[in-house]
Amino acid sequence: MATRAPAAAFDDAADYQHIPMKEVESHKIKAVGYDEATRTLAVTFQRGAGAIYHYPNVEPQVYADFIGAESLGSFFGAHLQSLPFKKFHPEQVAA
Repeated sequence: MATRAPAAAFDDAADYQHIPMKEVESHKIKAVGYDEATRTLAVTFQRGAGAIYHYPNVEPQVYADFIGAESLGSFFGAHLQSLPFKKFHPEQVAA
């Protein structure tokens, strides 16, 4: 089960699932991806060390609304930020 991790903590790389991501135009968000089979949203942010955040159980329509939003950062803050997540360090999950 995904939980909110302390800022410096990373989840076990063994739990990582590769989700292709696309860079987006946003002041807050760098790239997003979505795996419809597992309903997992992947996000990296402009600030930070490139950590990859996975938000499980995100409905396809919520993802569609997110990527179609006028402001990705505002949509994320209003609808996704409070969801449970897993945080992965990019070096731990590099192929």
